[in-house]
Amino acid sequence: MVALIRNVYRQLKRKHCIVIKYCAEMLRSETRHYCDLMDGKPAFGLLFDIDGVIVRGKKVLPSALASFKRLIDSEGKFRVPTVFVTNAGNVMRHEKAEQLSSWLEIEVDEEQVVMAHSPLRMFQQYHNKCVLISGQGPIVEIAKNIGFKKIITIDQMRNTFPVLDAVDHKRRISVPCTFEQYFPRIEVIILFGEPVRWETALQLLVDTLMTDGVPAHPTPHLVYPHIPLLACNMDLQWMAEARMPRFGHGAFLLCLENLYKKITGHNLIYTALIGKPSEITYHHAHHMVVRHAKNIGIEHCMKRLYAIGADSKWKLWVRVREDRSKVNGKAWTM
Repeated sequence: MVALIRNVYRQLKRKHCIVIKYCAEMLRSETRHYCDLMDGKPAFGLLFDIDGVIVRGKKVLPSALASFKRLIDSEGKFRVPTVFVTNAGNVMRHEKAEQLSSWLEIEVDEEQVVMAHSPLRMFQQYHNKCVLISGQGPIVEIAKNIGFKKIITIDQMRNTFPVLDAVDHKRRISVPCTFEQYFPRIEVIILFGEPVRWETALQLLVDTLMTDGVPAHPTPHLVYPHIPLLACNMDLQWMAEARMPRFGHGAFLLCLENLYKKITGHNLIYTALIGKPSEITYHHAHHMVVRHAKNIGIEHCMKRLYAIGADSKWKLWVRVREDRSKVNGKAWTM
């Protein structure tokens, strides 16, 4: 087992696959912990980032294939509890699992994938409320799969309130829609990821926040605090095929925050920020690792989780977990 992990580490480090300094130091100095076995099976789990670690854009890093081959047995099954944690939010979990399976040439189950929006399943108090969602991809299907029942998209709101979207003069419509009065009140806003038309989304989101969810009937005075706002994926930038990082959803959130602050004089309030490096996402990932361990026949508790990522977000959570472990006396650490 020690040889296995050392080989994985060498492969990860050798060819462009970035492993955070903390994790690298830990692997060098504490390799002995990997040989902790209970009933002849590993007592640790692995969390892998995807972008910048396994792929860059849509190009698989050569070291990733060799590394993951060492984590499976002769039948192609994982022998170490492994979960993939990504801030991507524009596809369904099963689609990402299929993508990973194709990239790594091994079988990855959707239960091994944690998307940026996955922890929203735990926010059941909002599942029956009318939610306005923003992002790309099959976001309506994603929202329904998570558990939300009453869903409205930015495009649907624009169709109902065409005069609100006025930045693009070629798309401007000066005649209001007759269905405005029947539009339901928005009770919650959920941001899955960066939209395509930022100007449209920013305008309608600010309008919704300032009108207490009723754009058809603006209030004479600003209602503050505003309606609940949940955002997934805080990445300011991310690595794609380009040599330099590209804008992520965090850049869009930064625009939204500053516009709301500039217009209202108040700070934007997030009810929840989900995705790396939020603690709730890693708690969810830990739960998924335990579940995967049971699926591969490991019944004992995980003594440790080792996170392999492309940036300092993982190191941040490692420190948080270590601090809390010291205070609460928890058995497992990062």
